[in-house]
Amino acid sequence: MAAVPPTSEDDAPGGDWDTGTVVEESRADAALARPPMYKVIILNDDYTRMEFVVHVLMRFFHMDPEKATQVMYAIHSSGSAVVGIYPRDIAETKSEQVNEYAQENEFPLRSTVEMTD
Repeated sequence: MAAVPPTSEDDAPGGDWDTGTVVEESRADAALARPPMYKVIILNDDYTRMEFVVHVLMRFFHMDPEKATQVMYAIHSSGSAVVGIYPRDIAETKSEQVNEYAQENEFPLRSTVEMTD
């Protein structure tokens, strides 16, 4: 954008309109609230292989093999486990990815999303 030259002495820097005051918006007014968080929960079933659950945890939730195995056993023994906490859109996307991937691989593994407490 090209600068427009001043049209009168009043418009020039230091003229009557230029007070030299900078107005800054208060940061407190501009602060945004944190989005509500949602947990992704994987549900246990009697047919999905444990190795597949570990694979899903590593692929979609970026767990290392040891952590994924521990979480898989928690799902198996408790009936379900929280595998991640995210803003709503991300949680829903991850849950849908897990459900679609399980279906593509002919496993009944399911995940769900719930708002955190």
